[in-house]
Amino acid sequence: MTTTGPCAYLAEMLAWRRAFGTVLIAGLLWPGACTPGRVEAPKGGVAFPRPIPKADFTLTDTDGKPFQFRQATEGYVTLLFFGYTHCPDVCPVHMANIAAALHKQPPEIARRFKVVFVSTDPDRDTPARLRSWLDNFDRSFIGLRGPIDSVNRIQRSFHFAPAQREEPTEPGKDYTVGHTALILAFTTDDLAHVAYPFGVRQEQWAEDMPRLVRDPSGWK
Repeated sequence: MTTTGPCAYLAEMLAWRRAFGTVLIAGLLWPGACTPGRVEAPKGGVAFPRPIPKADFTLTDTDGKPFQFRQATEGYVTLLFFGYTHCPDVCPVHMANIAAALHKQPPEIARRFKVVFVSTDPDRDTPARLRSWLDNFDRSFIGLRGPIDSVNRIQRSFHFAPAQREEPTEPGKDYTVGHTALILAFTTDDLAHVAYPFGVRQEQWAEDMPRLVRDPSGWK
């Protein structure tokens, strides 16, 4: 089953707390809540007291070419998400909300973003399927795939739990993949100051996007 719900978010964030310091847990339950010492909190995300560095990894894009994540996204606000195209809820909702919010932005803001979707189900997410699925949301979205061991190694570098295949309990049903429901937002300083859980609304994304571009470290 896909990772969802406040308890799942808290479990993930507690793992981050051990590595990166105290996390604003309240922001998971009340997104956009005011935080002492901050002029303005993210509208839908959770701000880290200590930002997460952008990892340097290489996977394969939907054209079959190597994609060096850190190098290829340098200078952009990069939204990184690990999911799969057969996901029944979290993945399509996240992608649809991001696409809708980006389409509301003026061109000078929208073109500063790269959305990177890493498949946690490479057996079914062929390059063609991954490209077709992402094109339903925005043709600029980047799809990456690689051996699941490599993908899980990258996830562990962010202190995410590894993706896990979960077999169906009913005959005739297909398997699902348990995966994180969080999106990391790396700004132009190559650091993630904010993470976005499932449930962030289009309006909240739309409000945060200009600030992610103009004030990368404003939530540190």
